Amino acid sequence: MSLTKYPLVAASLVLALSSGLGGVAGAGPAIANTVPVASAAVDEDAGPALVPVDFVDMPARALPAAGHSHTFVMAYRNDSSADQIVAPQILVESSDAGPFLAPTDVRAERWSADGSRVTVPVGSQTGTLFTDLVAAQRTLHPGESLTERYRVTVPSSGAVGTVQPHVALCG
Repeated sequence: MSLTKYPLVAASLVLALSSGLGGVAGAGPAIANTVPVASAAVDEDAGPALVPVDFVDMPARALPAAGHSHTFVMAYRNDSSADQIVAPQILVESSDAGPFLAPTDVRAERWSADGSRVTVPVGSQTGTLFTDLVAAQRTLHPGESLTERYRVTVPSSGAVGTVQPHVALCG
């Protein structure tokens, strides 16, 4: 989809990213109905906002059972001749039959460079849980790779859904 043909979608994505709701861009068309586009302030000097223009999906898996974890490795290589801004993201989609998942239904962690695990905050939008795209943005120079390892844990029973890791390509 070309965002130049859909200015409302582009404006909604820009607003979502600038207001800290970066993960909702992958949450579906419901964002167009929930973001107050008219109240968005535009900073003329800030330059163009970066929005996801594509996603590289990694294999999805069912949400683990209570007390268990799944580990996901997200890898992406910038094979272009220009710098590229990317952002790894975990989406957890609720079961179609409901109920919607709450951020407290899962714990997301990322391995840091020193090997320790860092808790990654999880937001919620229309039944989809997500990690923040803005905080995860990285610039990859030509030929550089991103490899991030995440773990999703379900602390208590009753959570049903699908974990979809992906890398957002921003433009």
